[in-house]
Amino acid sequence: MPSTYKISEGNPFPLGATWDGEGVNFALFSANATAVDLCLFDFDGTRELERIRLPEYTDEVWHVYVRGLPAGTVYGYRVHGPYEPDAGHRFNPNKLLMDPYAKEHVGELTWGPELFGYELGHADGDLSFDERDSAALVPKCRVVDTSFTWAMDNKIRVPWDRTIFYEAHVRGFTKLHPAIPEHERGTFAGMANHEVINYIKSLGITSVELMPIQTFLNDSYLLEKGLTNYWGYNTIGFFAADPRYFAKPDIREFKRMVDSYHAHGLGVILDVVYNHTPEGNELGPTLSFKGIDNASYYRLLPDDKRFYINDTGTGNTINMSSPRVLQMVMDSLRYWVTEMKVDGFRFDLATILAREDHGFDEGGGFLDSCRQDPVLASVKLIAEPWDCGPGGYQVGGFPPGWAEWNDRFRDTVRAFWKGDEGLAPELVTRLTASSDRFNKRGRRPWSSVNFITAHDGFTLNDMVTYNDKHNEANGEDNRDGHSDNRTWNFGVEGPTDDNDIIEQRERQKRNFLATLLLSQGTPMLLAGDEFGRSQQGNNNAYCQDNEISWVNWKDVDDNGKALAEFVRKLLYLRQALPVLRRGRFLSGEYNEALGVHEMRWLSPAGDDLTQEHWDDTNMRCFGMVLDGRAQVSGIRKTGSDATLLMVFNAYHDVVDFTLPDIPGDTVWINLIDTNQPARNELPQFVTGDVYQVTGRSFLLFALRAKGATARVYRDLAELLTSDGEEVELPQ
Repeated sequence: MPSTYKISEGNPFPLGATWDGEGVNFALFSANATAVDLCLFDFDGTRELERIRLPEYTDEVWHVYVRGLPAGTVYGYRVHGPYEPDAGHRFNPNKLLMDPYAKEHVGELTWGPELFGYELGHADGDLSFDERDSAALVPKCRVVDTSFTWAMDNKIRVPWDRTIFYEAHVRGFTKLHPAIPEHERGTFAGMANHEVINYIKSLGITSVELMPIQTFLNDSYLLEKGLTNYWGYNTIGFFAADPRYFAKPDIREFKRMVDSYHAHGLGVILDVVYNHTPEGNELGPTLSFKGIDNASYYRLLPDDKRFYINDTGTGNTINMSSPRVLQMVMDSLRYWVTEMKVDGFRFDLATILAREDHGFDEGGGFLDSCRQDPVLASVKLIAEPWDCGPGGYQVGGFPPGWAEWNDRFRDTVRAFWKGDEGLAPELVTRLTASSDRFNKRGRRPWSSVNFITAHDGFTLNDMVTYNDKHNEANGEDNRDGHSDNRTWNFGVEGPTDDNDIIEQRERQKRNFLATLLLSQGTPMLLAGDEFGRSQQGNNNAYCQDNEISWVNWKDVDDNGKALAEFVRKLLYLRQALPVLRRGRFLSGEYNEALGVHEMRWLSPAGDDLTQEHWDDTNMRCFGMVLDGRAQVSGIRKTGSDATLLMVFNAYHDVVDFTLPDIPGDTVWINLIDTNQPARNELPQFVTGDVYQVTGRSFLLFALRAKGATARVYRDLAELLTSDGEEVELPQ
């Protein structure tokens, strides 16, 4: 049947559907297809209106130009080719396929046997062929008009040494927020609400890291149990924001959100999942990549291409060794930077992206492409440096220019404050940006992204409330989630009315937060931890789109408000005192020319720790001095920053700590004591004074100073005593 539209050959570039004001150019890569049909639908994607055979094939790209098609056109593809699973080919034109380059999606996936390229229940399994049409069940793609007038045309370039990440879920962070109109809760519009932005800004956060917002699908086995893929680590559309996160279906809503954050000096980081897709293994559905060119898009077993390499644990692995697949990922990243103006990316299971056929390779195609790309060079790139494949743990293994999530920091800090033995030597390495992992090839301390909690695992509140995970709501008999959490409930599992236990738990939260936010490296705070959000002991809430996961703003009590104010004070200090965010790794060596130890480790007696101290597995209390006079760059000159003393006491009882003699002054100002978080003054002490350090507590002292550093102390004292400066939480 002839087309009602005027068609021409079009161009093989750019890939995807590109509207130019007069029509649309469609271009789809497939190295092994024999033909491609473009299917046009009505506005809501329920009825197919026309089918157009793409007339041209250039450099493995099928393409056509359709004059007269407007922005808003809904479409999908049917791709013809061999159905030969043993050879890696799974073409089936009965299955409507989503365009990998689609900028917007229409409708939701409905699970049914029609989605599979083979007949479910057939004796030959995936070697059989299914002829049923899947169009009614599959989300469609929409041609978009990407025009937008930005108020803030430039990206926010927050220096790495000043960066504080705040990991948040669009839906969970806003779903229960009382200041957001109900129809905007759980959406980008909700995240852009001025109350939300003002709150995040007031804490001292610089960059919001959004959990996956690219179009993702719900797993059938979760839906059957009445659950959902809440976290979103199941991406099917790498160029589109998920329709569920829009108050109205318009990509400009996302752009307005980014624009609003930029107007307040906040960066927007996306958590992205380029390592696998929801199409699973040989028994999974045919939704997009599998039907477009299975052998190109996925890593298959070399000696049996019917089966998939499963380094992700989800059934399949994206083939980043394929030039066109690598191009798709790079095109996607550049699109989000140039068109959507985001400020960086956190890469889920990033080791997979850097794995070639011979294993992890920091000189592999993906990492080399990122390193030389002028667009990506301007944004932050953060790796989750592990996966379940061979050689999958690569913390510290990524090349210069990358930052990495540092689980060594998480595990060591948790275990130390829990009271485990023999951890002081490793803790000091983690406090100084894990130089054992990152101090090479000119990398900087910011390369270590430090965190205590993240979306995966216990919240901060639950770390001090539960010894064991409580994931019964996930429907897997509490078998899922990590069992080694290094947590301690202080004697009672779950919430309690015991005031002594409550007090200890609150102090322990402050210990964790102070350690995280005052350590060298780049801190990441999990949204809600600043006021004690709970997930009821669930440490794997990936499928809980309900009150278990949603941030409950209405129930923030006085303890929560006080904790949020404590976080604000910590972040004020971090930003105001450069010694807390050095641009060089601290070595602790004595600089004879300057007469300064940039860092010292002290016993409770105020003396330098000896090897005997380090060898003592029972050592749970020590001090750390950061000398503000130390050299701060390659230019040999004395620094003029604050000199600080941190005291870490994980011992269960009081420890007498003698304040040390440090050249410069004899007066020590106590800035932080986690046992006394609500003080309205900054008490002063002198060298030689003995401070009684409460069991399981953290202290921060500063040597008296002049000039800008002294103003920091005065400002902090004012912040401590001014009720008007307290963090405002929604009422």
